[in-house]
Amino acid sequence: MNITEHSLTSANASTTTVTPIVFVVDDDASVREWLASLIRSAGAHPQLFSSAQEFLAVPRIHAPCCLLLDADLPDLSGLDLQQRVLDRTDMPIIFIADHGDISTTVKAMKAGAVEFLVKPFRNDSMRIAMRDAIERSRAALRHEAGMRVLQEHLAALTRREREVMDLVLSGWMNKQIAAELGISVITVKVHRGNMMRKMGADSFLDLVKIATRLSLMSMTKAENAAARPSTGRLTNKQDGLHASFSLACRLVTITGTVPAGFAPSLCCFPAERAIPHWSSVKETLWRVRRHKGFDRRPRRQTG
Repeated sequence: MNITEHSLTSANASTTTVTPIVFVVDDDASVREWLASLIRSAGAHPQLFSSAQEFLAVPRIHAPCCLLLDADLPDLSGLDLQQRVLDRTDMPIIFIADHGDISTTVKAMKAGAVEFLVKPFRNDSMRIAMRDAIERSRAALRHEAGMRVLQEHLAALTRREREVMDLVLSGWMNKQIAAELGISVITVKVHRGNMMRKMGADSFLDLVKIATRLSLMSMTKAENAAARPSTGRLTNKQDGLHASFSLACRLVTITGTVPAGFAPSLCCFPAERAIPHWSSVKETLWRVRRHKGFDRRPRRQTG
């Protein structure tokens, strides 16, 4: 297990052990108390509010949670409150209403509500809705925690290590990186090793996955790779495969296409063939290698 996986596992464990919180915003005291009893029976902790303003005054809590929101609140309505908290993706909203209004329901669901329940509703219906909402909240919190870990790793890189990482992700070979940065190949390998360790990447594919999550992979890098200085035909097999594999991963990630699988030798990438879209990468890799001169078969001399 690398450093990134260890950090993400710790973050995931924290989201599953914390008692979930269910916020209730309803101007009817009897409804609030009834929902509080139902929430406790589901193993969650209720927090009750009589108005949208009262809820907004409370600091944000980073824990698995969801919001039971009355659609017919006075002053600031349920739909208005929903718009105020759209950035809180870790807090799914379950609307409750005295009567079913198609227009209100459509607006709430389009804005991201996970459920719209009309009174009277069965207790089991609310328990199921809360359970699903809390699971969504846990997933959002895990994503946020994972992104924080990756961003911390990225911030730990030195300026030179970041430069090396950008060029590696663009498909540059060690020799080309050394020439571009004015350093030796050995120094490039040292920076590359330190960068991989800090980013928690055990393989080139791990680095591509991390860079994709951090939105570091873009068409700009693909264009940069295409414009890199030409040093003649690639003779280093591993660097050539890495360069083509980098472009293959980018194309599959960007286009999302899944062409019929062509199978180059799996020994080329023993660690990478376990990825979900390996068949897509194999096909793209074959096409890139064929058109960019990475084939091992020598070309026939003419003239």
